[in-house]
Amino acid sequence: MNPQEKFYWLIGGIACLLVAASLIGLILRRRASGEGALAVIDNLNARVRAWWAMVAIFTAAFVIGTNATIVMFAFISFFALREFITLTPTRPGDHRALSLAFFVVIPFQYWLIADHWYALFAIFIPVYAFLLLPSLTALAEDAENFLERTAKIQWGIMITVYCISHVPALLLLDIPGYKGQNALLLFYMVLVVQLSDVLQYVFGKLFGKTRIAPVISPSKTVEGFIGGAASATLIGAAMWWITPFTPLQSAGMAFVIVLMGFLGGLTLSAVKRSLGAKDWGTMIKGHGGMMDRMDSVSFAAPIFFHLTRYFFT
Repeated sequence: MNPQEKFYWLIGGIACLLVAASLIGLILRRRASGEGALAVIDNLNARVRAWWAMVAIFTAAFVIGTNATIVMFAFISFFALREFITLTPTRPGDHRALSLAFFVVIPFQYWLIADHWYALFAIFIPVYAFLLLPSLTALAEDAENFLERTAKIQWGIMITVYCISHVPALLLLDIPGYKGQNALLLFYMVLVVQLSDVLQYVFGKLFGKTRIAPVISPSKTVEGFIGGAASATLIGAAMWWITPFTPLQSAGMAFVIVLMGFLGGLTLSAVKRSLGAKDWGTMIKGHGGMMDRMDSVSFAAPIFFHLTRYFFT
C-alpha cells in the first residue's frame, strides 16, 4: 500500500468514526433527561462538531502539501501564543519583545522546518530567543516585576511555539524505508494525543470517582486516565501500519504520547488556574481556545519527535 492509499484509508476510518459519533450524539440528545445529562451530551456533541472542522482543515493542509502543513502550524502557534499573552499581564516595556516573538520568532522557527535546518531549529528559541527577548525588555528600562514578566513570555514561547513546532518538524525526519510518509507519522501523533483526551473525558464521565488533582483539574480522574490511556494506546498499536514502528513499538510510542499529553494538560491547567481562567479562549466552539486543544500536544510532540529521531533515523 502506497502512502497516498494509507492516507485515504486513515481519513476514511476517521470519517466513519465521526459519523458514528455524530449519530450517537444525536440519539443520546433526544433521549437525555435532566440538565446534567443534557450538559454532558451537548459538550460531547460540540466536541464532535469541532473535530469535523479540525479534521477537514488538517486533511486539506496535508493534501495541499508540506509547506501548507508548516504554515498551518505556524498559525496555530500564533493564535496559541496570543491566547497565552492575553491571559498574562504585560507592560509597555514588553511590547518590543512581544512584537519580535510574533513577527520574527514564529515565522523564522517554522521557516527552519521548511528549510530542513534541524541544527538551528533545535536551538534557535532555547538559546537565541531566550537571551534576546529579555534583553529587549531590559533596554526598555521597565524593571517592575521584570523577572516575572520575562519568565511568562519565555515560557509562553517555549510552549506555544517551540514545543508545538515539533509536530511539523516530524516532516524533517529521514526514516529508512519510510520516505514520503512522514505526514502519516504527524497524523498518528496528533490523532493519538487527541483521542486520548477525548477517551479520558468519556471514561471519566462514565466511571470516574477518584480525582487525580482536584484543585488543578477536577475533571481528571484515575479511572478516566486508565481507561483513556489504555484505549488510546491500543488504538495507537492498531495504527502501526501508518508508522515505521512494529505493533509493539507503536504501542510503546502511543503510551509515551498519552502520558506526556496527560502531563501537558495537567500542567497547563495549573497555569490557567494560576491566572484565574477556565479556558485559554473561545476560538474553537466546544473546545475553548487553541491552547485548550494544543496543551497535550505541546508536551507530547517534542518527546515523540526526539524518540523517533533517536531510535528510527
